[in-house]
Amino acid sequence: MNILFICVLSISLALLLKWGFRALPRERWQILAVAPGVKREDGLWDGVNYTYYGLFNANAYTFGVAVMLLLAASIGVPVGEVVVLAVGMLALCMPASRFVAKVVEKKAYTFTVGGASFVGIVSAPFAIGLMNLAARGVSGNWTDLHVPVIPAMAALAIGYSFGEGLGRLACISFGCCYGKPLSESHPVIRGIFGNHSFTFFGKTKKVAYEGGLEGQKVVPIQAVTSTLYICVGLVGVALYLAEFYGTAFLLAVTATQAWRSLSETLRADYRGGGRISAYQIMGVLAIFYAFGVAAVFPAPQEVHADLVMGLNALWTPFVILFLQALWALSFFYTGRSMVTGATLALHVHKDRI
Repeated sequence: MNILFICVLSISLALLLKWGFRALPRERWQILAVAPGVKREDGLWDGVNYTYYGLFNANAYTFGVAVMLLLAASIGVPVGEVVVLAVGMLALCMPASRFVAKVVEKKAYTFTVGGASFVGIVSAPFAIGLMNLAARGVSGNWTDLHVPVIPAMAALAIGYSFGEGLGRLACISFGCCYGKPLSESHPVIRGIFGNHSFTFFGKTKKVAYEGGLEGQKVVPIQAVTSTLYICVGLVGVALYLAEFYGTAFLLAVTATQAWRSLSETLRADYRGGGRISAYQIMGVLAIFYAFGVAAVFPAPQEVHADLVMGLNALWTPFVILFLQALWALSFFYTGRSMVTGATLALHVHKDRI
């Protein structure tokens, strides 16, 4: 059952990534919809753009949380408690994605997954600890570890790996987090990506208006990150279901954060001042922090994972409605473009009256 689940998940995600890498650099995959905003004196409307960036981000948030719910429920953690943990982490990390970008990059209308993930990794053990304290206070049993820390951290880290892996499709669509031009890259990099580069089109894509790289071959850093993170998530799920919780946790954090620090050297978008970016420092610190957490909270031996129990927990009205609400919130939070605009002219087709 575990092998079948991972195989189906792998094939489905591979097909999605293959399509995304081919289609999303095109111009028509940036703006999903335009809604009329304020009507101007000349009869035209100022439009509000809703982007595929928001759509793919919403998909990524929802899928990542669904994986976390499945894994945590598979070891017997009540779904309600996992939802509370997920909501608490999202309530902290989603605003942090904009706040950290404002501090590091001095930009008020952008997001950073790197900053948000660092905040999430640091705060997660405390959030789990608070849940355990609350549960013990209710039950009166102060010796029972209600939510096991390392399995819960592993579920969070694996869900994050999937979430960011899928979220990079949003970056391809909007043209952000873009790589360096191949023409300016090391010969080894040109040899590796010469036939697998990205070429973005569209004046409103960030790679064009910020980097001036429209129509030029650039390192497909988003695709590499997406592929790596999805693979890490799949291996993490296999380890988790095999009950190697500590290994799954450390693999997910180490691989994603190490690549975050390394991949900065292949990116061309502005990442703050200095030769070493704040995000690279955060990535390295997160790895050391994860090993510290693993040392303080050893993985329990008596916790067993049951995939069927996890899948059954997902297929309930409460969880389905929660995930739908999360998707909608994520879409409207990240999908309403603050840096692009539109002008609308509305008219009647008189030949159809």
